[in-house]
Amino acid sequence: MSSRGSFLVVEGIDGCGKSTQVRRLATARDAVATFEPGATTLGSSLRALLLEDADRPVPVAEALLMAADRAQHVASVIEPALERGSDVVSDRYASSTLAYQGYGRGLDLLVLGDLMALATGGLRPDLTVLLDLPVGDAAARRTGSPDRMEAEHEEFFERVRQGYLDMAANDPSRWVVIDATAPLADVTSAVDEAIVERGLA
Repeated sequence: MSSRGSFLVVEGIDGCGKSTQVRRLATARDAVATFEPGATTLGSSLRALLLEDADRPVPVAEALLMAADRAQHVASVIEPALERGSDVVSDRYASSTLAYQGYGRGLDLLVLGDLMALATGGLRPDLTVLLDLPVGDAAARRTGSPDRMEAEHEEFFERVRQGYLDMAANDPSRWVVIDATAPLADVTSAVDEAIVERGLA
């Protein structure tokens, strides 16, 4: 029977370069690349409600929709892949809800933590890579029409960024912070070095 795979998550504010690192890591590790919200059939519908539908969800509804997406994601994509021995690399996971709906929207972090534990069945990443980027730099990098979340104001993203930094500081054994203002090659090297240092290469 194959050993269980490793679960890596890349986090950060929109525009920090998550998708680039997720694709690269998944290719290098022959891993399952996935994302939130929207990686499942149910999740695709929830993503439209969250980011595109004209009826904007209130913060609590937003958190619950995110939790529903994550529960389906874990059950149908992440956990089966890990069980069969495949590594999984995800663009966002539970910390996004704490950062965006908790620090960003102001919902109770303890309540959100319980909600995330329910949605994930207690599944935690082996390592969360935070690509940290100033809010102004991230905004300058984004192209195309913003979705509802990307169109939020600067102060919102400042709170989200600080939330990520707080979570990383409070759990250094499971997080690493990478300076995403560095050239891409340097960011890539720092990500790879962190994975090696944590014994997950």
